[in-house]
Amino acid sequence: MHTYRTHTCNELRRENVGNKVKLSGWINRKRDHSNLIFIDLRDHYGITQCVVDRDSKCISIADDMPLESVISVVGTVVVREDEAINSKIGTGEIELVVEEITVLSEAAPLPLQVNLDKDCPEETRLKYRFLDLRRERMHKNIVLRSRVISSIRRRMTDLGFLEYQTPILTASSPEGARDFLVPSRVHPGCFYALPQAPQQFKQLLMVAGFDRYFQIAPCFRDEDARADRSPGEFYQLDLEMSFVTQEDVFAVLETLLSGVFAEFANGKEVTSAPFPRIKFDEAMNKYGSDKPDLRNPLLIYDADEIFRGSDFGLFAKALENGQTVRAIPVPGVADRPRSFFDKLNEMVREAGGGGLGYVLFDNGEAKGPIAKFLNGDRLARLQAITGAQDGYGVFFVCDKKLTAQKLAGFVRTKMADELDLLEKNVFKFCWVVDFPMYERDEETGRIDFSHNPFSMPQGGLAALENENPLDIKAYQYDIVCNGVELSSGAIRNHLPEVMYKAFEIAGYTKQDVEDQFGGMLRAFQFGAPPHGGSAPGIDRMVMLLADEPNIREVVIFPLNQQAQDLLMNAPSTVSEAHLKELHLQIKLPPQKVEKA
Repeated sequence: MHTYRTHTCNELRRENVGNKVKLSGWINRKRDHSNLIFIDLRDHYGITQCVVDRDSKCISIADDMPLESVISVVGTVVVREDEAINSKIGTGEIELVVEEITVLSEAAPLPLQVNLDKDCPEETRLKYRFLDLRRERMHKNIVLRSRVISSIRRRMTDLGFLEYQTPILTASSPEGARDFLVPSRVHPGCFYALPQAPQQFKQLLMVAGFDRYFQIAPCFRDEDARADRSPGEFYQLDLEMSFVTQEDVFAVLETLLSGVFAEFANGKEVTSAPFPRIKFDEAMNKYGSDKPDLRNPLLIYDADEIFRGSDFGLFAKALENGQTVRAIPVPGVADRPRSFFDKLNEMVREAGGGGLGYVLFDNGEAKGPIAKFLNGDRLARLQAITGAQDGYGVFFVCDKKLTAQKLAGFVRTKMADELDLLEKNVFKFCWVVDFPMYERDEETGRIDFSHNPFSMPQGGLAALENENPLDIKAYQYDIVCNGVELSSGAIRNHLPEVMYKAFEIAGYTKQDVEDQFGGMLRAFQFGAPPHGGSAPGIDRMVMLLADEPNIREVVIFPLNQQAQDLLMNAPSTVSEAHLKELHLQIKLPPQKVEKA
């Protein structure tokens, strides 16, 4: 007999009845039934119920061993009584009558409960992540993650891609976030950067002639935490293709994502290819977001003409000053109490808006604080524009264009949540396309790249030389699922003269470009194919498939919201000797002194 086990804890069935077997695992639960002790023994694969008789020589071990201790048991497989069958587990028709128990590792008192998915402070969960990962939900999430990655690798290979590994120690690059820097011991005063993405390397692979590249790539960004973004590091499916148009990239990703999501959707409906294409401007106007959740049936409309020159002076004057009014029609709210509308108004104020106006259509009558300022013709046009019928409320936000769009999107999302309007059991994909190449920084007034500095502008060099930069669109695109941005991508700028001009508009000199992107520029001067790609986030994909609201639930050892690893105590200080070896001195910020 094997030293530790003849079977796993999810392997035994009726056909094993009468066999003498050995199992090893963790004590998941214990139940004392006077003359019997039941032990649920758990390993990676599942659970087997073990029974220890009071007359057994190993009863004292069964009594004394705390939960989560690791034991090995030898016994005989028997059939459960009909009333004791547990259809929820694979081994539910049998149990193991224990004859021997060997203690492999006794557990100390537990800081968190493993056998129940019970709320626990995040600090405790992350400090004892190895225990947290034993919980059934967390264990399933991490196994799902592994299977999703395996499926992606298989599908990418089937699509003709090959996997290549790009460097981890590289040069700093303006990807839109702060770099993590690594000091060089042999080059005093110089630093490597951990890659925010393998962007330049994957483009260089295309120049090198590898045609179809992919990698499950680790990426490092010194960013703050969000529910859908881990601080520090994350993984993405990085891919790049040569001699392709935007539609060629879409075809690959639609095949991949629809296949992966269908495989792990657990019965949920998945958008079939081709996915809807939504222009950036349309997404902002219609959904108030560049990552629209298509499960939400609510839409946003332009209400400028309803209020222009109206008796509602607040909006009428704002329109004269270049602002805009967005309208969100919502069914079934006309009879809601005043507190419902006050709550929504406060939410908008907390989100940075000036408040939320509304008109209610109730039993053929227009009500609400704005209704009295709109005559019958304007109300009729409002209904015609928005499709509002009896029982509807139409909500309004008024501000500068981008702010108004985002606030309307915020209201659209909150309304769907409050009224439970989101379509259930679906994964709804779409592409957002035609992003602006540039945007103006509201604080500095400076023109900068809005998305990815390596993208090809639509219209090429002629557009860069002759058009208003803020009017230029780029061959850039995002793939969105259920309101979560999975990936950004682009057809790349592979022409040096176009690259110089694109960066010049964003305030970079020719020397700046050569200093920061010299390797790529040199490569482009020796014959670069047209190429493009994308990089869907692995963590976000698994988060959606696992139906988890927070990305930390699908990452094995995540950092907390302060970018700390509570398990390994990172980041940590290092010795003076180590700092000296790296030619570094620490200059800490002055500590604040609290007044008595």
